[in-house]
Amino acid sequence: MIRHLIAAIATILALWASYYMYTLDKQVHKLDEIHRIIKASEIKVQLKKPAVVKEETQPTAEENAAAAEEALKSKTKELDKKLEALKNKAGNLSAFKVSKLYKQNCSSCHGVNGRGIIGPNLVGKSKEYILEQLKEFKSGKRRNYVMYGLLQKMDEEKLDQLATEISTFKEKWDKYNNQ
Repeated sequence: MIRHLIAAIATILALWASYYMYTLDKQVHKLDEIHRIIKASEIKVQLKKPAVVKEETQPTAEENAAAAEEALKSKTKELDKKLEALKNKAGNLSAFKVSKLYKQNCSSCHGVNGRGIIGPNLVGKSKEYILEQLKEFKSGKRRNYVMYGLLQKMDEEKLDQLATEISTFKEKWDKYNNQ
């Protein structure tokens, strides 16, 4: 009876995790759309040679070029601020891409990019450590019914793929943060 109850709870958690991933994917797609809109709305300034006027009050070509360059810098700074605000608002949803295997099985507890939600932070863990932990959960040596339920149907190749991917998260976070 207890086994059935635990299996039901694990099933409910797996369904919730799938729904949660679906909503996260929708948010990521919204962020991608925002990036495309910003990219499409970039302003490109073309400088034309000013007509030569002999009045002393007209700016020179150099002054016009400098003014146009200053306007471009100002607009670029403004767009950069808006983009940064969007990134901050969106959080780390799209810090870097992860595989479908990770999204479906891990991200609901460990976060889209491994920083942890209800599960622990995976960033900075080695492939060997992750693989060992996955095998211990699968075998039942470490007790966690959610992990046990998720890993039961995974073969060694998928466990290795997950461990390899998770072990790259620190490098991906460092690259993301240095952009």
